[in-house]
Amino acid sequence: MSFKINAEYIGDDQVELTHGLSGNKMVTDLPPDNGGRGRTFSPTDLAAASVASCVLSIMAKLAAREGIKFEGTSLEIEKHMQENPRRIAKLTGLIKLPAGLSPVQREKMLACVKACPVSRSLHPDIKLEFTAE
Repeated sequence: MSFKINAEYIGDDQVELTHGLSGNKMVTDLPPDNGGRGRTFSPTDLAAASVASCVLSIMAKLAAREGIKFEGTSLEIEKHMQENPRRIAKLTGLIKLPAGLSPVQREKMLACVKACPVSRSLHPDIKLEFTAE
């Protein structure tokens, strides 16, 4: 399956992205540590956000199959950059899981971090370190 996103440089260090199916738009900006102003998500911020969104989406599917109330579950992700070459070095996160999970359910939920297609698409040198409460 293929999918298109249109990216257009609109000036002032910003790129407008258009979602191929819906036409929804968003703008990215350079981060302050790379000469930008950090007015919105940077491209590497979107990579981290994609991991968080993917993990929660996979967990939600698991929760639905297991009959677990999932609303309000959250994941706070932090992106750690490195220089030379400039890239994402590590993503760390805190997952706030639903209360009352059995040990088996908790283990299945945490396995979703590595099961999501975005996590699987990252270079293996990018460390993923997630904890859960």
